[in-house]
Amino acid sequence: MKGYSVPQQNAPSQFGKGDVKIEASDVVYNGYFKMVKYRFRHRLFAGGWSETIDRELFERGHAVAMLPYDPVTDQVVMVEQIRIGAMVASESPWQLEIVAGIIDKDESPEEVAVREADEEAGLTVEKLEPMTSYLSSSGGCSERIHLYLGLVDASEAKGVHGLPEEGEDILVHVVPFNTAMQWINEGKVENAASLIALQWLALNRDRVRAESSSIG
Repeated sequence: MKGYSVPQQNAPSQFGKGDVKIEASDVVYNGYFKMVKYRFRHRLFAGGWSETIDRELFERGHAVAMLPYDPVTDQVVMVEQIRIGAMVASESPWQLEIVAGIIDKDESPEEVAVREADEEAGLTVEKLEPMTSYLSSSGGCSERIHLYLGLVDASEAKGVHGLPEEGEDILVHVVPFNTAMQWINEGKVENAASLIALQWLALNRDRVRAESSSIG
């Protein structure tokens, strides 16, 4: 790969959507998910424009993931279900995750978090705190995930949940926070949303518990 000499930068570039020229976009597959093929050019860091680039983009909409946490008992609620991606790329098709769901039309991320907590774990969310949002795999997918902490009464969570009409079969786990972190160290938690959320809680746990105690 050829290199270019440019001044050292200590901040992200100021490039934006106006620095990309989309020449064509065509839907090449539209089933459970959608695939769109784009042809585009973009500005180069060294000046000028790139050659035309062809890329397929996986479009599955945007999603919400929420870590249910009981600050009184210091427990987290996780769910376990079969995942098609893990069927191909992991030792086990069943994955330990936090609750999550796709944002439907006219739904807010907060509404999705509350709905999914009930559908996947039988939980009532007492308070939501936004953590962050991120692109799940920006090299080939447009999905943005909105990540939340949800304060709950973990004693409500038990059993098997999910919507049969959506092929869901979801087992609920209620574990001490330290056990969940041990699962990370043992490689039992493999998906990005759960890893990010649990590590966020590790950084903010003392504050969250203190604030919850003062409110209570």
